Amino acid sequence: MVENLGFRMQGSGSRLRRFGLRCLMALFVVPLLAGCMLVSGERTTIDLQDGVGNISTVFVGAEGQEVRLAPVTAGPAEVQVIAILGVESGDLQIELLQPDGGVVFAVAARPDVQVTRSGAVRTNEQGEVRYRITARSARNGNFQLLFQP
Repeated sequence: MVENLGFRMQGSGSRLRRFGLRCLMALFVVPLLAGCMLVSGERTTIDLQDGVGNISTVFVGAEGQEVRLAPVTAGPAEVQVIAILGVESGDLQIELLQPDGGVVFAVAARPDVQVTRSGAVRTNEQGEVRYRITARSARNGNFQLLFQP
């Protein structure tokens, strides 16, 4: 009956399997990409020593979200953090995180305006400060994190 309609069963079964495999792969890959950040033209300098120092980053374009770690001290401690952000267009936000993932403070850049915020942040057991960067269509942006004991 299928032959009378002009369909070929041999090729369509393999196409259906390939389509099914692609859908299955997409189901697994999409959640992995949800926590990633795409950045073009990123240049980062890091100068950290015994709880004092800075991280400075400039980029051409950014999209997405990412959690990063800054090795600030040799062990758990509380440090003062100053966050400075700027972006020419789009949205750029940095959240400084507690070791358990709670937000200590957040600062969001506005186009063509440099924004600054500071606060005390606890490091994790390894002496690292966690921070989350979120960018949406961000162009020609920069951020700097300054650390003091």
